[in-house]
Amino acid sequence: MSQILDIAPLRSFVAVADTGGFQRAATSLHLSQAAVSQHVRKLEHATGRPLVERHGRGSRLTADGERLLTQARRILALHDETLRSFGRSDTETVVIGSTEHAAAQLLPFLSSQLARSLPEHRIRFRLDRGTGLREGLSEGRVDLALLLGPADDLRATPVGELDLTWYAAPTWQRPPAPAPLPVVAFDQPCALRSRALETLAENGIPAMVNAEAIQLAGVQAAVGAGLGVALMATLGQTPEGLLPRPDLPTPKPLPLAVWSRQGLPARTAAPVAEALRRLLGEPGAHTTSPRNTGSPRTSGSSHVDVEYAQGA
Repeated sequence: MSQILDIAPLRSFVAVADTGGFQRAATSLHLSQAAVSQHVRKLEHATGRPLVERHGRGSRLTADGERLLTQARRILALHDETLRSFGRSDTETVVIGSTEHAAAQLLPFLSSQLARSLPEHRIRFRLDRGTGLREGLSEGRVDLALLLGPADDLRATPVGELDLTWYAAPTWQRPPAPAPLPVVAFDQPCALRSRALETLAENGIPAMVNAEAIQLAGVQAAVGAGLGVALMATLGQTPEGLLPRPDLPTPKPLPLAVWSRQGLPARTAAPVAEALRRLLGEPGAHTTSPRNTGSPRTSGSSHVDVEYAQGA
């Protein structure tokens, strides 16, 4: 038989189906869009049928494309299983996005858990704002994202809640009423900022945002300089140089969910969600985590990398 269905084109074809477009598929596979397009054309030449057609700003499979997709998944699964049986498999990179809130506690635990549950994967953490992570999911640049707030999307899997704590500098004094309470907050949009201001308003405490920052280190520095109080999610680990302020009203916890990009296999997403449920659901499970210095540290596993988005 002169026509051959090669593995690389099949992977590109499945990625186009899973992500809904050639550019997104190229991003998820770390290829150029031209390479992905060429791969699909090779499959169309081999099958003698059109497999992908334009649909609005994206792409969709034809009826023949849907038929090939089923077989392509089976071929790739058998191919990868065969290589694994000989101890020969490529290391797949999984990009997990997270905001900086509690990253110093969540990511070390998560990286150590995934080293055991996903040993064949290289884990890369990306720290970014929530809006950037959602864009990354849609564009295929991020595979999973840990996001605060309601899990009001089919891609989101709730994993628990993060308790929130007010922090201030040791020498900071609360201004007497009716002076507004100075607050240090992340730039908008930010779930923590909203929860802080809502909590104070619900308790009749006037407040003003006295300092803003785009990174956790900036928030902590401003609080340490005595510019106000800040609401943080630290899983009980007090940031160095700061003190909790139990005299301020207790805020409601913020829900945490794991969001998956379209087409990500459930077997990849499930260990992340399960590890976070275990961390957030077991009292004291996070007490061995390092102190929150504003820069998350990993467990030392060689298959874990951390990158910061510009301005995260």
